[in-house]
Amino acid sequence: MAGLEIKNLKKTFGKNTVMDNISFEVADGTFCILLGPSGCGKTTVLRLIAGLEQLDEGEIFIGNREVSTLSPKARDIAMVFQSYALYPHMNVYENMAFSLKIKKVSKKEIDKKVRDAARLLAIEGLLQRKPKELSGGQKQRVAIGRAIVRSPKLFLFDEPLSNLDAKLRSTMRVELAKLHQKLATTILYVTHDQVEAMTLGDTIILLDNGIIQQIGTPREIYERPSNLFVATFIGSPPINLIEGTLAFDEDRMFFKSNELMTDLELREDLKKYSGDEITIGIRPESLTPGDGPLSGSLEIVEHIGSETILYLRSDNTRIIAKAASDFQGRAGDTISLALRTTNLHLFRKGIRM
Repeated sequence: MAGLEIKNLKKTFGKNTVMDNISFEVADGTFCILLGPSGCGKTTVLRLIAGLEQLDEGEIFIGNREVSTLSPKARDIAMVFQSYALYPHMNVYENMAFSLKIKKVSKKEIDKKVRDAARLLAIEGLLQRKPKELSGGQKQRVAIGRAIVRSPKLFLFDEPLSNLDAKLRSTMRVELAKLHQKLATTILYVTHDQVEAMTLGDTIILLDNGIIQQIGTPREIYERPSNLFVATFIGSPPINLIEGTLAFDEDRMFFKSNELMTDLELREDLKKYSGDEITIGIRPESLTPGDGPLSGSLEIVEHIGSETILYLRSDNTRIIAKAASDFQGRAGDTISLALRTTNLHLFRKGIRM
């Protein structure tokens, strides 16, 4: 095993700068998620680490060894692709053993590594099957097994679950988490799916337009987003954003807008922004039906089992709230919302205050 360190990474394609001066570290044994919208550069970062793309500037360290100029096979990494990339003419055993045969590993050691990996992934009964005889989930397990047998210092996963249906993705998330616990190895995992990121990652690196927006644990990124992009990208249903002004009155601090006026916890460091335009972010779980400062016309009610999601229109702003599973309101009703003020997010010019 080994940690990963990226220093001042830069990559351009023609005149397009995909990333400029990216730096981060992944501690040894960490399950790290590289998260962001499509086209933000996360797969390019993965390919640069793997040696499948040449970087323009910067350094890549795996463990204490710089690998920036090494060939992919010399970097001691294993990569699992979205497309599985299995050899169709080989059975499962042969697919998993192939990289070891190329390295001239003994047949006895190959057999042990393949069968140990198959046992770990619960695919012992599939070893003689060809890829065309496997389901999507089984193919992905084989692709992971092919990576495991190499005993690499670093695992790279490029959106490995995106081709699976929703139920299977949920199952595979659990299996990947269990696998990481057993292997205790370093994983860098690319995804645009925040559910995968929040449930799998020890650490999340959130990218947008080739720039790191925030690095932290899933809880840190959800509860203390560093800017409006992070706040809106993380969370489902998405965060409510209301534009207004910050005001002070003696020992009070409050937010006021057309839709909302509410007291906030006093912060002396924000007095210099009195009268400034700010944006307040309110997670849907902080709004529930009841006597409170917000009201609106109910547009859509989504019953999703354990809870109900409410979509309201207040003035010209859509507000999303949560209610209990037995909520009885209907579209067209006007309802008031109670506000839990302990976890509000204030942003000025897009940056957390």
